[in-house]
Amino acid sequence: MGRRVPDGPSCLLWTLPASMVILRKRVAGLSEPGLSRFVMRAAHAVRLKGSANVLVTTSRELRALNQRFRGEDQPTDVLSFPPVLGMAGSFAGDIAISADIAAENARRLGHTAVEEIKILALHGLLHLAGHDHERDHGEMKRKEERLRKTLGLPVGLISRNGRVVVGEKATTRPKPLAGGSARSPRGTR
Repeated sequence: MGRRVPDGPSCLLWTLPASMVILRKRVAGLSEPGLSRFVMRAAHAVRLKGSANVLVTTSRELRALNQRFRGEDQPTDVLSFPPVLGMAGSFAGDIAISADIAAENARRLGHTAVEEIKILALHGLLHLAGHDHERDHGEMKRKEERLRKTLGLPVGLISRNGRVVVGEKATTRPKPLAGGSARSPRGTR
């Protein structure tokens, strides 16, 4: 059963069981409780079935995860990991976010690193809810744009014309591994 979490001055939302947020790399203006509240609101808006854990860490760690689970030896901004078989139900999966790439993209796109991390968290939650922008003929993009506006976020990840800034250059995202199964996380690159 969910618990009530304040969302604005007089409105209460029914949300999912609490998600765990770990900030392994600190970001100015971002706190674990603040990101946790956002993740719970976004998960409710996405209609995610179960809780999601979020790790905000370094590009080095995202590179290692990307190599291990997707066979791509490069850093990425966000990875989503569906639960292993038998773990589904009240648990929707894990999301890993690179604070380094989020900060760089935020600077280049003219918004804060906190906003960028929230955009990446929303994107990861949509993947955990079963959306796949590589195969859904724009459905995930439309949903992300609508939710971005509802949640007060700037330009969404998919809305960047298929291009994402990484380090010193913009790159086109290659297709993720097929299916996003329990052993294959979904990434945006």
